[in-house]
Amino acid sequence: MGFASLSLKGRALRLLAQREHSRTELQAKLARHVQEGDDLAAVLDELEAKDFINAERVAESVVNRRAARLGTQRVVQELRSKGLDDALVRATAERLKDTEFERAREVWRRRFGSPPASLQERVRQTRFLVARGFGGDTVRRVLGSAADDASESGHGDQGGWDDEA
Repeated sequence: MGFASLSLKGRALRLLAQREHSRTELQAKLARHVQEGDDLAAVLDELEAKDFINAERVAESVVNRRAARLGTQRVVQELRSKGLDDALVRATAERLKDTEFERAREVWRRRFGSPPASLQERVRQTRFLVARGFGGDTVRRVLGSAADDASESGHGDQGGWDDEA
């Protein structure tokens, strides 16, 4: 039996076997395959009732796949795009905020590894981290701690990078 002749339920199960999908995602992916007599809502209700579709697992999957490389803002954006409940999205965001600085610092370290040597380089590093979804305060802390680390180890002149200056 080829993929073309699969029932809606079969298609949904095949998609769910690949990765966690939200109800909204499955609905969008399966809508074009609905034929006369099919009841997509009933299929999705059944899969939800049997716990094949589980919003908490979808959120956890996104966090596990993306949080090491992305800031809380980008992860939240992805969760919302999957149509997840706002309360679940907020709870996940709160959990991620606890590790935001460490995650941003690790992303920065892997990409750059040394403090910016010029204003242009600082802007480039800032833009990179912000585009990854890290908040402005977190980015300032990461770049500030990188400058502190460099000056403590005797590397690099930080000529005026202090926020108080």
